[in-house]
Amino acid sequence: MPKELKYAVGLDIAKDQFDACLAVIDENQKITVKSTKSGIANSSKGFDGLLEWTKKHLRDEVPLVFCMEATGIYYEQLAWFLHQQGQIISVLVPNKTRNYLKSLGIRTKNDKTDARGLATMACQQDLKPWHPLSNEIYELRQLTRYYEQLQNTRTMLRNQLQTMLCGRLENKDVAAGLKELLSSVETQIESTAGLIEKTVRKDPVLCRKIEDINSIKGLGLISIATVIAETDGFALFENIAQLVSYCGYDVTQNQSGKREGKTKISKMGNSRIRRILFLPAFSVVRYDIAPFNSLFNRVYDRTKIKMKAYVAVQRKLLILIYTLWRKNERFNYPLYPERGLGCSLSGKTPMHA
Repeated sequence: MPKELKYAVGLDIAKDQFDACLAVIDENQKITVKSTKSGIANSSKGFDGLLEWTKKHLRDEVPLVFCMEATGIYYEQLAWFLHQQGQIISVLVPNKTRNYLKSLGIRTKNDKTDARGLATMACQQDLKPWHPLSNEIYELRQLTRYYEQLQNTRTMLRNQLQTMLCGRLENKDVAAGLKELLSSVETQIESTAGLIEKTVRKDPVLCRKIEDINSIKGLGLISIATVIAETDGFALFENIAQLVSYCGYDVTQNQSGKREGKTKISKMGNSRIRRILFLPAFSVVRYDIAPFNSLFNRVYDRTKIKMKAYVAVQRKLLILIYTLWRKNERFNYPLYPERGLGCSLSGKTPMHA
């Protein structure tokens, strides 16, 4: 009987439950599915049951790895539980898993096939182990998402109030109520911005990294914190291409023979990151900061479409944030003086950019 080299459990996780597939690879590189389990509760009771089910099929001397996708926040509780139990975990961005399944010729997509694909992938590849991030980054994600919701609510209330004031008949009671709600939301926005800064300052390493990125004129604390929070501090990305694809900035072409269709970004990734980089892209071009201004002019000269040029600048900003974060470096721009983290909140530079 061939020697077994590694066990892998693929986990396809949803909000209330998840599916699991246990596979093993042997010295002949043959992958065998040992067992599958469906409908496991995404709760502490289900997590205990998962470990008991896994141990029934294991050999103690053979290593084991759990593999799952970063699907929203639904995977986090299980990942934390397995980490506390001393298990090896790999968390993958969905695009990486999808491309792997396509390479195997798997066209069907459901919970069972996804779990099996993750198990197969973990058996074949030496995946990067997952480690939990600091509590500050998780707090940042909650705060930045709440901040975004508050901004959307403020925009909605402003539009409703403007519609009423411009209409034929103004109901003073309704207008007063909208103004009161708008004032409350404005107060919460200001308070949440302060909480974001306070959370960043609690972690010295996080604070230093964000201050380095904040050296880019036109890029504010809220924008940086949102990108860091939505990418989990770039922990899941091995290269720039994965990050660009995760954020939906990867370019898709529509060409066949002599026909040339439109070339555009996929927009299949994290929309929050694209939304938060929208205004900073305008700012860095307005401030004439290299290399963003030259990129904007080059794309605009070629396409004559300003929005395409600004999207290219957004992508460039994202890559620069990733690079500065990984290399622990500041953005050196000779025409712009050094500035600290407090500038984003205390001054009139674009805090919301």
